[in-house]
Formats: sequence, C-alpha cells, structure tokens
Amino acid sequence: MDYGENVEIVRHDGWSAFRESQIRSSGRLILFTTRGAATLQTVAFEANDILLFGRESAGVPDEVHAAADVRVRIALMPNVRSLNVSMSAGIALWEALRQTGQLTGV
Repeated sequence: MDYGENVEIVRHDGWSAFRESQIRSSGRLILFTTRGAATLQTVAFEANDILLFGRESAGVPDEVHAAADVRVRIALMPNVRSLNVSMSAGIALWEALRQTGQLTGV
C-alpha cells in the first residue's frame, strides 16, 4: 500500500494486552456497534479517541462492549440490518477526522 507510511499499526496479543497498553490509556474507547446508544451524528470526537470495530459475524464480546466509553451506531434506513465492517470503519474514521480537523483539503 502506498499510503501505509501514513499510519502506525500496533498489534496486541489480546484484549488484556490492549487494556494494559499505553495506547488504551491515551483516549476514550469508541465502540461502533449495532447496539450503540449514541448515533454517529451526535458524537463529538476527540483527537485521541480510539475507534473500535468488531467482527461482522458476531460483533465484540460482552466484556469489550462493557469496557467502551462510548457506544456508537451508524444510523441506517428502516429494515437495513447493518453495514459491513470496512464500510462502517471508513464512514466513522472520516467523520472523526473531519471533526478533529485532521483532514486536508476539506
């Protein structure tokens, strides 16, 4: 990927390792879930927020859901169950970057 140099990828050995990491302590954990109480358009993102997305097939375990600081859903048309995780992540990331002034040319 020609844009890989613009991101830092950090891998953790599991949920416990992530919870104990410095990355986790640096910002709010924003979980995108069909069970979210807040909708994307009502969330005010902060520059150090951590955006988390679960598996398309099963979402995230209850303990991960409970650990989130904010649970967000992307509003959809009636009778539409959900978006795939790639689409959800793209929409959410764009909005978070827009709100925090991290997009260029917008």
